[in-house]
Amino acid sequence: MKISSRQVLLSGLILWAFAVVGSGLVALTEHSTREKIAENERRVLLRNLNALLPAEKFDNDIATDIRQLNASALLGTDADSTLYRARLDNEPIAVIFNSIAPNGYNGKIHLLIGVYRDGSLAGVRAVKHNETPGLGDSIETRKSDWILGFNDKSLGNPDSENWTVKRDGGEFDQFTGATITPRAIVEAVKNTLLYYQDNANTLFD
Repeated sequence: MKISSRQVLLSGLILWAFAVVGSGLVALTEHSTREKIAENERRVLLRNLNALLPAEKFDNDIATDIRQLNASALLGTDADSTLYRARLDNEPIAVIFNSIAPNGYNGKIHLLIGVYRDGSLAGVRAVKHNETPGLGDSIETRKSDWILGFNDKSLGNPDSENWTVKRDGGEFDQFTGATITPRAIVEAVKNTLLYYQDNANTLFD
């Protein structure tokens, strides 16, 4: 059966139309999904930030009042990280670091660490990790209140030599059967406080 050039052209046009419509639908879906993902990420971020700093303590948009920090060994970062800044009546109140404990039992532990202007801790939260379920995951507030023990601590409270777990002669509890995870976080929090101490005068610039 001989196929005419008209039939070939028609088939080509139909395929082209399907391709255009399909590409459009994919692009539309991707755009819509991207916006939803970004909004969900923003909600999770705000929830985590507000867990460290109650809303009544600041009146700025903490999620957009940010500063990019260069990679720092004290923050455990090998790339730029985002610093969130809280203000009340335009006066600096606190900062929240994206810090990393690089030496967790199963790799990096990503932390949000809030520090008040006076250098005391507003709080610490683990936001991403691969620690062992049932052991190292006690760093999560839904599993344990261990991480709340950092609240109000500072470089002078406890003394510098006590900024480690009790097994190493320090003040902070370890978990039964798991010392590496809490040891890594205690070290990361202390290092973040040291970073704050060295840079406090410039973080709100």
